[in-house]
Amino acid sequence: MTRFAIPLAFGLIGTLVLLALGNWQVNRLGEKEAYLAQIEARITEAAVAIPTAPDPEADRFLSVEATGTFTQDHLDVLASAKGVGAAYRVITAFETDDGRRIMVDRGFLPVAQRDVERTGGRATVVGNLHWPEEVDSFTPEPDPSDRLWFARDVPALAAHLNTEPVLLVLRETSEPAPFAKPYPVDTSGIPNDHLEYAGTWFSLAAVWFGMTLYYLWRMRRQGALSDGRKTTDES
Repeated sequence: MTRFAIPLAFGLIGTLVLLALGNWQVNRLGEKEAYLAQIEARITEAAVAIPTAPDPEADRFLSVEATGTFTQDHLDVLASAKGVGAAYRVITAFETDDGRRIMVDRGFLPVAQRDVERTGGRATVVGNLHWPEEVDSFTPEPDPSDRLWFARDVPALAAHLNTEPVLLVLRETSEPAPFAKPYPVDTSGIPNDHLEYAGTWFSLAAVWFGMTLYYLWRMRRQGALSDGRKTTDES
């Protein structure tokens, strides 16, 4: 039986490691679901005034309300929208009645409608503060001359529009006929693949354990055949 000990131990240790990884993913799934539920609750809570000095972490997704005037200073961020396809996120500078200048993500405008008139004027807006993390090594450089960007890089957009680095993603507006369709913040863009990862690890554990049993069976069978041949030769 000694020759079975090493492969059996190797198989059991590998199975336990894979089961532990699967269990860790199950725990992470619970934590992520609680986190997403917390974000959902914050997104839809009663709107408050925009903080004097918003914090990109503490105030992310904060529901806010402001009254002021949309300026003609705007830019477009190329993106895609479910059910729409390629579209532009229209980012406009917004001057609040209390003397601040922030940015408002007014929503999506289909690519074919980019030439539509960008109406300004007074409005009361309700939405959520957000600092999207959309920039990576593959993000193309913006084309300021065409007011075209490829990611909502809040500090860079704010510098271009001469606003505070504050982005309000529109949920509701008092404008009678908005030219863009609001695309509010939600949790659909936050990955939550822990269930799939857990299934993968548990499946690998089952396969690993099954292969271990098969290997041991093959060893035992080969040993039995070898013993049988020896008995035949001796007789």
